[in-house]
Amino acid sequence: PVLQSYNETGKMPVLQSYQFESLADLQANLTPPLCQQLLFEILPNLSLLDPACGSGAFLVAAMKTLINLYDTILASPTLTRPQRERVSGSPNLAYGIRKKIITENLYGVDIMPEATEIARLRLFLALVATARHVNELEPLPNIDFNIMSGNSLIGLLRIDEKRFQQLSLFNKSYRQLVNDKQTLIRAYQYSNSLQTDLRALRDDIQRQRQTAQTTLHELLRQDFQTLKIRFEEATWDTAKQKEGKPRKRDLTTTDLITLQPFHWGYEFDEILHERGGFDAIITNPPWEVFKPNAKEFLADFSDQISKNKMTIKEFEQVQTELMQDDTTRQAWLKYASSYPHVSLYFRSAPHFANQIAVVNGKQAGTDINLYKLFVEQCFNLLRPGGLCGMVVPSGLYTDLGTKQLRHMLFEQTEIQGLFCFENRKEVFEGVHRSFKFIVLSFAKGGKTASFPAAFMRHDVAELAIFPQEGALPISVNLIRQLSPDSLSVMEFKTALDVQIAEKMLKFPLLGEPLADTWNLQLNREFDMTNDSHLFRTAFSAGCLPLYEGKMMHQFDHRFGEPRYWVDETAGRKAILGKKEDNGQLLDYQGYRLGHRSIASSTNERAMIATILPHHVFCGNSLLVSKNDFLSLVNLVACVAILNSFVIDWLLRQKVTTNINMFYVYQLPVPRLTDLTGFKNLSGLVERAARLICTAPEFDDLARAVGLSGHAPLSAEMRARLRAELDGLVARLYGLTHEEFSHILSTFPIVSEEVKAAALAEFVTKNL
Repeated sequence: PVLQSYNETGKMPVLQSYQFESLADLQANLTPPLCQQLLFEILPNLSLLDPACGSGAFLVAAMKTLINLYDTILASPTLTRPQRERVSGSPNLAYGIRKKIITENLYGVDIMPEATEIARLRLFLALVATARHVNELEPLPNIDFNIMSGNSLIGLLRIDEKRFQQLSLFNKSYRQLVNDKQTLIRAYQYSNSLQTDLRALRDDIQRQRQTAQTTLHELLRQDFQTLKIRFEEATWDTAKQKEGKPRKRDLTTTDLITLQPFHWGYEFDEILHERGGFDAIITNPPWEVFKPNAKEFLADFSDQISKNKMTIKEFEQVQTELMQDDTTRQAWLKYASSYPHVSLYFRSAPHFANQIAVVNGKQAGTDINLYKLFVEQCFNLLRPGGLCGMVVPSGLYTDLGTKQLRHMLFEQTEIQGLFCFENRKEVFEGVHRSFKFIVLSFAKGGKTASFPAAFMRHDVAELAIFPQEGALPISVNLIRQLSPDSLSVMEFKTALDVQIAEKMLKFPLLGEPLADTWNLQLNREFDMTNDSHLFRTAFSAGCLPLYEGKMMHQFDHRFGEPRYWVDETAGRKAILGKKEDNGQLLDYQGYRLGHRSIASSTNERAMIATILPHHVFCGNSLLVSKNDFLSLVNLVACVAILNSFVIDWLLRQKVTTNINMFYVYQLPVPRLTDLTGFKNLSGLVERAARLICTAPEFDDLARAVGLSGHAPLSAEMRARLRAELDGLVARLYGLTHEEFSHILSTFPIVSEEVKAAALAEFVTKNL
């Protein structure tokens, strides 16, 4: 822990800090002056927050940590018994210390009132448990204004006192108002009077809060208005039997009250205004996507709805039937109306400036996820130098939508640790065992040049020795080289991983436009939800198959059968949009590189690519190349490299479940041509083409790359050709035997025979 003391005004931390590696280290270095400073200056002023406290598990854990800290200091022989009793304020030392911590150090907020009630109860039970006899029990601390209910993400962080004064119903200044409130709260917290007196005092505080909140809510409404956010009421088009155009109107304070705003600047004025923020934050925030979920909502109205087993068409049919009922329809419209204005606030509020990823100067479309908002809100609530520790999904360090948050963490904080673990031991019940989480810790202020990290761990008990043991330093500069557009952090596990990645960086990233060579541009064609009206479940004349990711595998376009077909005329019209159809050639009419956009780094292979036959449409689970940039020879060569173990190894250091085009663009891939000095380009292309061209629809491609036509292959021959390709690509990147062996060892699901064959071909192939 780093312990910092406050100066005489209590407003700013002094520059001096004390760094201890452990409680034993602290105990060994205790001196009488340091004991006095810790017990009477630093610890009483320490503010620790959980802004999504739930039932208080993290607050109870924090209390135990602080108890250990107090016990270590109080065990010092330099302290006298009167000094110890002065610290606790109670003859029962253990009870007094716990009461002191609960009252002075711990703060929590949660949107569910019942959760905060449970959190207070858990703290009280931990306190009462120290009493060995009923006579040792003392009045419980009054912490109604430490653990509070409200929406941590919506509310005023700082209060503009002039604006408040202009709208206020009070005769006092805002500063007088909050000072008076704080005086009453202290009296309430430390009162030992009768319960009736306490209730009257609490009610007096609540009346002041409610009156102040009338003004605070209006200030928040004005902030929404300044951001040009209006309420969008969902409507129903009776004629079309579907949702109509939303009805927009100005927001009212009633609209905002339903959001349960929590005005941090008012409720915790002393901490945020006088001290500059909280000293420490620990939290495990929710990670739901913030948008209407029709299946989840309507599941309460019908037993037919299943989250996972219904096709789009089946759900739409049930949804249409449910919407015929007036009660269900009105409930849905009310539910749908509760999202747009809040979503716009999260996307445009100044204190949430890092929620939208900016790539190449353009905003990248992404869903709003609650954990992303909490990461930035925690940063906002910390004082300069304050520490944050949080448990969030691993998407924070990989996903494109969290790019700006990574930029914030690299440029405005000092990351102290990033520990990633899979949910194999079901730490989180009801969450898939392959889902990954991280324990992230950072200090507000400064910059991060490198940080200790550990990835793909299965036992969270390893956190006890992290980062002293089991950590790998990750350079932010290397992150910028490997992922200049997304700043995605790669899941390196050893120094050898870093060495291999640095060697691969001698080749340009695939998304970097280069002159005098080929370039790759990827595209999405049809959205499986928004374009579902185009999809037919049976073939008819004039229709083309709709390819989905699960229909293809590496070098194999026949891995699965199509579920849907699209009328070619309607498909062309959808692709062209407002452009006129003059019979021009479109991408779907030619051969295209396609890769699955949904995969996992824990699957047998993450990158799954092939060449798609001409005259097929593609859904959004397949990303496909545009035909303007590659010859067929280069198209096949690119597929050969993308399907290699080397590229797959690098890619799975970044991805979780989605391989979007930005991840592909940030792969270092040689732009092979006959002029690049790669003598065996034809050998690479010939092998890949033989794997791909196993059906008549690939005859044109086969002849274009020097084959006579399509030809079926035995399983043994396919395995041999793939092994040869992997050996060629590994040598292309200049890997050593040790490096390629290391890469192969990271594919536990791949058979040992396949890996041995690839390594053998690596040894024999000579470029």
